Amino acid sequence: MTNADSLLDPTKLYADIDTKAQELDGAGLDSELRDRADLGEESYRGSGRLTGRKALITGGDSGIGGATAIAYAREGADVAIVHLPEEQSDADRILALIAAEGRTGISIAGDITDPAFCRELVDRAVSELGGLDILVNNAGKQQHVEGLEELTDEEFDATLKTNLYAMFWITKAALPHLPAGSSIINTTSVQAYSPSGILLHYAMTKGAINTWSKGLAEQLAPTGIRVNAVAPGPIWTPLQAAGGQPPEALPTTGEQTPLGRWGQPAELAGAFVYLASADATYVVGATISVTGGMPTP
Repeated sequence: MTNADSLLDPTKLYADIDTKAQELDGAGLDSELRDRADLGEESYRGSGRLTGRKALITGGDSGIGGATAIAYAREGADVAIVHLPEEQSDADRILALIAAEGRTGISIAGDITDPAFCRELVDRAVSELGGLDILVNNAGKQQHVEGLEELTDEEFDATLKTNLYAMFWITKAALPHLPAGSSIINTTSVQAYSPSGILLHYAMTKGAINTWSKGLAEQLAPTGIRVNAVAPGPIWTPLQAAGGQPPEALPTTGEQTPLGRWGQPAELAGAFVYLASADATYVVGATISVTGGMPTP
């Protein structure tokens, strides 16, 4: 965890967070979760590992992206977060936490399934932050569908555009702005290795993100830009209660992990900090698995 002074039993953490059955509308808001996810607001302690860096995080208003934004600011980075317009209230909370660290935080609202917006958001981040050297492609769409016959063309298309096309559009737009020493970090999933039948289309995109990340890492390594990925297991975020899992599965999801529980976004932040930092200068094309013990290759 983020507090090096504590010896923590990971099987007993977050017992106070009760993931009752709940359904959220749209993409879901962190503020609407009955039990709020832990983004590290009270626990993450920075040590200057990203001082002066400039980061762009998609899906940075809540969940894993929100936890990463908080950690980056506490490590000394300025941060631009991208989110849907209806998620502005969550984004404002993250911006306030960034500002509390004396760092610049900007909010960019829009739909990343629109290629024009993907190019615009990069331009805004570069302009308002004064440059860019960390790109975190984290935003994702996850909707459970019980059977292939129920998976609509519209849902399939929207999932691929959110999880894959946007990553392509944003990375391509950002590349001319990234100097040597920059880091690109993509969020994949344990679903890439162990797909659930109800998340078939989502899992497919996460497998593709793995392949993209490794191939792009090889392509960009000679330029001094490092590309890596983080593979979360079941993590408690608004996405899960907004159709990512069936509502009735929420109380027990995570019990299949060796740790026997959901993970929390705060438990991912350290991996994203490490991959962005100078501690990882020889880490290229890697995937850090944060899965509660669920096996990955």
